[in-house]
Amino acid sequence: MATRLKDVADRDAADRELADREMAALGAAARAAAQVLALAPRPAKDRALAVAAEALRAEAAAILAANALDMAAARAKGLTGAMLDRLALDPKRIEAMAAGLEVVAGLEDPVGRELARWQRPNGLDIARVAVPLGVVGIIYESRPNVTADAGALCLKAGNAAILRGGSESFHSSTAIVARLQAGLAAAGLPAAAIQLVPTTDRAAVGAMLRLDRFIDVIVPRGGRSLIERVMAESRVPVLAHLEGNCHTYLHASAATPMAVEVALNAKMRRTGVCGATETLLVDRAVLETLGRAIAADLLAAGCAVRGDAAVAALDPRIAPASEEDWRTEHLDAIVNMKAVAGPDEAIAHIAACGTQHTDAILTEDAAVAEDFLARVDSAIVLWNASTQFADGGEFGFGAEIGIATGKLHARGPVGAAELTAYKTVVRGSG
Repeated sequence: MATRLKDVADRDAADRELADREMAALGAAARAAAQVLALAPRPAKDRALAVAAEALRAEAAAILAANALDMAAARAKGLTGAMLDRLALDPKRIEAMAAGLEVVAGLEDPVGRELARWQRPNGLDIARVAVPLGVVGIIYESRPNVTADAGALCLKAGNAAILRGGSESFHSSTAIVARLQAGLAAAGLPAAAIQLVPTTDRAAVGAMLRLDRFIDVIVPRGGRSLIERVMAESRVPVLAHLEGNCHTYLHASAATPMAVEVALNAKMRRTGVCGATETLLVDRAVLETLGRAIAADLLAAGCAVRGDAAVAALDPRIAPASEEDWRTEHLDAIVNMKAVAGPDEAIAHIAACGTQHTDAILTEDAAVAEDFLARVDSAIVLWNASTQFADGGEFGFGAEIGIATGKLHARGPVGAAELTAYKTVVRGSG
């Protein structure tokens, strides 16, 4: 037994050493590329993005073929319908990726922006100027579009990117990165500016987290287990994107047609995205009317509804919600419903069970809405809008790396501008 344990430990050590060497090579190449990108003019970066967008369109068949390999393997592994939806590509989604690259190209260059400027009585002229972060490592689960979004945004902000997507999307991400690198080459920029970790071995994640010599910031985008691992192990500063346990609160004054439509969209437009509403909070005053109508529409749309006692009494198809349900990001056609006495109870529930991602109120009472927007401490708060608007593209960023839920550096959708830091430039006269 002792011999077998030693053999396992020796293999683990060898795997770690190999992963560290491979990641160090990627890191060194990324660092060299970042030094070039930091000074790259906007036209070169924009040309790279434009050529990459055209390559995605022109070579869509090859990307779809790669995605078909991933989808077949995912079905064989028994992934849920929601996870398969996150993984799947089709011509429309490839066009959306390409269009997203073009939108990013059209944004103002975030590098070199003068964020503030002031003069001191001693004659010093002081400016705060936006600069790239450097090398950004992105670890994400199996959504191929994140590969294009993350690569494009890092490039626009003058950063080199090391991408480590979920193993289920490996072939799709490889195909997408090849088109991004074609754009870099056409613009005379180093291909190492956007690199994909060339293995699905989990040891590569650990190696990235130890690569503080070369990586300036790690961006994890995924479920709780991924975020917790990164936060626990990383030697590199982390820009965290926690799971989206999002809420929609239906106030007693909510207009019924609008409220029903928005609530249904917030849950069912795409159930596998982080902005999908997981819990509907309904004022008791309108539970029998508005609550019943929304529950009926959700059930008719194929959504499982789990509720507290008052909600479960509305329909025999509604299952009782457990304590765990209130804190769960289902990412599936499952929604929790809870009756609340009013805004105070709704806000208290969000504070207790939410993840400070995205929360919404539906109401015709402006005073109640403004109170909700002020008191709910989430990265994104909305009034009379679906939580599925929690998206960089919808915010006009072209794309996003994710929704940052922390309070340091960036919060909410992380676009190109959020992938910069700043330096202080001081000019004197001696």
